[in-house]
Amino acid sequence: MFKGVVVLFFGMLICSCNSDGDAGEFVVGSDYLSVTNKVLLIDTMAVDMATINFDSLVTSSQNRILIGNYDDPIFGKVKSESYFQLTPTSYRLYNDNSDTDAPNYVFDSIKMVLKQSHYYYGDTTKVQTFSIHQLTQKVKPSGENNTSFFNNSTLTYNPEVLGSVSFKPRPNGKDSIAVTLSPDFGEALFQKLKQHQIANYDEFTQYLKGFVIKSTSANSANVIGFNLTSALRLYYSKYQDESDVSLIKNFTILDASKQFNNITLDKKGTIIENLPVSSSKLSSTLTGNKAYIQSGTGIACRVDFPNIKQLKYIATKGTIVDAELVIKPVNNSYSEAYPLVDSLKVYVADKLNRIKGTLNTSTGTPIYAILNKQSDEFNENIGYSISVGAFLQSEMVKQTDAKYSLILTLPSINKAVDRIVLGDQKNADNKIKLKIYYITY
Repeated sequence: MFKGVVVLFFGMLICSCNSDGDAGEFVVGSDYLSVTNKVLLIDTMAVDMATINFDSLVTSSQNRILIGNYDDPIFGKVKSESYFQLTPTSYRLYNDNSDTDAPNYVFDSIKMVLKQSHYYYGDTTKVQTFSIHQLTQKVKPSGENNTSFFNNSTLTYNPEVLGSVSFKPRPNGKDSIAVTLSPDFGEALFQKLKQHQIANYDEFTQYLKGFVIKSTSANSANVIGFNLTSALRLYYSKYQDESDVSLIKNFTILDASKQFNNITLDKKGTIIENLPVSSSKLSSTLTGNKAYIQSGTGIACRVDFPNIKQLKYIATKGTIVDAELVIKPVNNSYSEAYPLVDSLKVYVADKLNRIKGTLNTSTGTPIYAILNKQSDEFNENIGYSISVGAFLQSEMVKQTDAKYSLILTLPSINKAVDRIVLGDQKNADNKIKLKIYYITY
């Protein structure tokens, strides 16, 4: 349905109303102002939605340790475990000029101290259990030219548990999670350093390759984030003259590229179980008129405008001067445990879902889908708004048959497990809406 409106000169604003309510207002440049010009409000253009799944996401160098698991009622079983390498700033336990005092140094205990980043997802009232294991493989990416780890990367580790802890997360608190590790492991590391059997980085990483922390809770309901300031803490003492001095040696993540999160999703039995390869898509018509996005696992939403080229036949001369796409989260798919994020990232991609770049303004600034948080009784106003006028104009006048799509992801796609469900044009309660302002001249 096309709707014509005579151009108004007052304040150079064009306003239009349709059956869905106020269509909004926007500024028209002076080049388009003419008595014979008309502005068409087009609000019935087809918009296709689908769910896609990227092969892998880089999760190293993201500055977040992400651990936990939960059963998502829509997406399936989500799990994250973290791999990392720790190193000290020096390889000595003491700075004495001679080793004559060495017998006076004794091992006390060893702990893994995890410092919370305040990121969490899911129900934090449920108990979480972590287990810590020693790696048997160095934290080094596979492949000659590869410098990154991905959400599907793994390393081999010793199944023996060095230490474990069960707790109810308090992610907004200031407390760290301290996990006491095996005294045998701690004593062995202490003796290596005390006897100068480890004197440099290569010797240290050959002996202690790193750790993996896994969530072992059978019925956990949350994933928790920790800072890279977390540390392996060796406690020891110096005894002299009937007194003792307590000492600490920290081993930390000095290189963020040596830490990554393995994030998996078991989709069995869910509506998105049959997601195809990354170069294809799963239409929203096959998934309950909904599209899906999830950080960490590579699930994203694709939006297509199949008939956009038809607009150029409306008039001999015409152009899209503005367009707004409003995408709505599906009712009851979000809650306090699964909150909505303030914005979505918007990318431009080809038909094989290969990213060409972010959707940008004319000045090169990335355009985000911004959440309108003003709710009403039926949550009809809650939605993400995207300015797509320039993108659609470019697609409309393109001389080739190639079409670009928009790909929507969550902002923290590489270091979180947030998710969202969006309605398509045939969704009963949360329809995607497109309003195009087209001017003829």
